[in-house]
Amino acid sequence: MILTIITSFVMSVVGFIATFRIIPKFREMFIKAHLSGMDMSKKSKELIPEAAGVISGSVFLMVMFLFIPIPFIQSWTTNTHDPFPHDEFVKLVAALLSVCCMLFLGFADDVLNLKWRHKLLLPTMASLPLLMVYYVTFNNTTVLLPKPLHWLFGTDLWLGPLYYVYMGMLAVFCTNAINIFAGINGLEVGQSAIIAASIIIFNIIELFGDSWKAHLFSLYFMMPFLGTTLGLLYFNWYPAQVFVGDTYCYFAGMTLAVVGILGHFGKTMILFFIPQVINFIFSVPQIFHLVPCPRHRLPRYNEKTDKLEMSTFQFKTSDLHPISTLILFIFYHLGLIHYKSGIKDDNMVECSNFTLINYFIKVAGPIHERSLTSALLILQIVCSLFAFGIRYGLAKVFYDS
Repeated sequence: MILTIITSFVMSVVGFIATFRIIPKFREMFIKAHLSGMDMSKKSKELIPEAAGVISGSVFLMVMFLFIPIPFIQSWTTNTHDPFPHDEFVKLVAALLSVCCMLFLGFADDVLNLKWRHKLLLPTMASLPLLMVYYVTFNNTTVLLPKPLHWLFGTDLWLGPLYYVYMGMLAVFCTNAINIFAGINGLEVGQSAIIAASIIIFNIIELFGDSWKAHLFSLYFMMPFLGTTLGLLYFNWYPAQVFVGDTYCYFAGMTLAVVGILGHFGKTMILFFIPQVINFIFSVPQIFHLVPCPRHRLPRYNEKTDKLEMSTFQFKTSDLHPISTLILFIFYHLGLIHYKSGIKDDNMVECSNFTLINYFIKVAGPIHERSLTSALLILQIVCSLFAFGIRYGLAKVFYDS
């Protein structure tokens, strides 16, 4: 096991170096292919390559393809009576299939600019190989319940097909949560790197437990993922030399979902997504068009101050449904949004977009993009520490083991 982990670590370092060296060489190629755009939060209007996440994703897959034989060398080379671990082999290949599908579909989104309904459907389809492998190799749909619920349901609860629905929704959430909590240099890649590092620490701790095989499987994916992500982060950090696109968000989300599902720690995985969960809940009124939702919800750039300000949208109060009015009333009085009436006329209203990024700017005031990214990533780290506190502290209060 130790030799396999060391091999995976070395290959992860190679993946970092490959990503770091390849990205600059493909810069002009992306621009010539019209996969480029301007950074709306900069004074400079030079073209910047988009969808560069396909490079880190491709390097990750190449590293993983080369790694496939490593965990099974002992089974092939030693004369033992132990059967070949077909279930572990199938899990590894199926997981790579799902990641590969999501990388391809994410790149298609960057090129074709798919609609939101497609963005919800694609992760669902890409997760099907995972769910099939889970059914064939594990098929455990019983969950342990916290002590306060023992009197009502007992110590555990069989969910059956609902558990597969939950895992499918986990894949959809992971891929889209990173995509929603985005829009400034380094945020998508930075949050993914912190989540991956948190999972690696969690896996290493759990290697000494009963479920060490599942966490070893997770390490096989997370170390190369972190390596290629750090290589991409260097070029996506402020001022960004490349944009990662939906390609990276989908690839990263599916890779994290893969280890959460097949590593059997889906509930702990959600704990590492606390900022993304908060941002998603905050964004629900706009995502489901309960209130008006502009195409882009990026912070507004002020060229005079070189700082980011809250982005807003305008609408007529007469166009709102009573439920929309109630949502705006609640959010405003909770201090979550900026709301200003009397724009142009008494019927026109201005409101800030429903995102965690906008809320942070509302609290902190106009802020430089680099500082904003750093602050949000510090929040991600704090939430990871809080997640470990829940997992290893609070969990002992509610669970017997």
